[in-house]
Amino acid sequence: MMRSLEELEKLRWPLRQQALDMVYHGKTGHLGGDFSVIDALLVLYFRHLNTSPEMQDDANRDRFLLSKGHAVEAFYAVLGAAGYLDVKDVIKTYAKDASPYIGHPNRGIPGIEMNTGSLGHGLPIACGMALAAKMDGLSYRTYCFMGDGELAEGSVWEGAMSGSNFALDNLCGLIDRNHLQISGDTEDVMKLDSLKDRWEAFGWHVVECDGNDLKALDAAFTEAEGTKGQPTMIIAHTVKGYGSPLMENKAGWHHQVPNAEQYETIKAELKARAEEVRNG
Repeated sequence: MMRSLEELEKLRWPLRQQALDMVYHGKTGHLGGDFSVIDALLVLYFRHLNTSPEMQDDANRDRFLLSKGHAVEAFYAVLGAAGYLDVKDVIKTYAKDASPYIGHPNRGIPGIEMNTGSLGHGLPIACGMALAAKMDGLSYRTYCFMGDGELAEGSVWEGAMSGSNFALDNLCGLIDRNHLQISGDTEDVMKLDSLKDRWEAFGWHVVECDGNDLKALDAAFTEAEGTKGQPTMIIAHTVKGYGSPLMENKAGWHHQVPNAEQYETIKAELKARAEEVRNG
């Protein structure tokens, strides 16, 4: 299912529109984080992750955990593009009574490995999955995507110790470093910088990149795959709400449903980005 970066450049704007439609019609969701992570999800799923709808029962499939589960709308959009589910059905039923498509990843939906969203749980679980691969002699890799505000959870750092202690070079973590969480700037809530120094001190190989640049993300995942003897943490420097000037770098869009006027504005902004790509 490999796709070129040029194809992904065209795809990332309509997928943001799909996430927007889920939140708008479902009347709940986390658009700012959706828009910051969707590029990394695209590059991972279409250029690096060894899995597919046909491999869901394959013991050697790669594993992915969206630890920052509140960005699930972006995840649904990418899973739809990868053939796991029908996005039209997601948009129609998201957050409705009896719908399986709720506000966090839910095991039982094709392509979702684990219920996530209780912040701080993803990395320890990912460590367990990566360790299991080592113990079973399997070659699959495990990826875990976290939010930067999530790093205030102590269980993240227990996972950090475990990852390096067991030399889990088949484990790759990602941090959505957009500097904003629901209560404001991360540096005002719980200081994180310098993240690179912290993760290196815990024994991880660290790669920093522009998390909204497809080429930079592709290079970061490639470097992680080639790293031996230690796990890799990719610090993806992103813009919250990326692609919509209305939302970019505004903490208020962490969890906010657009009104009708805002919906049309964001829709027009995404359409303009898509037209820029089409026109070269």
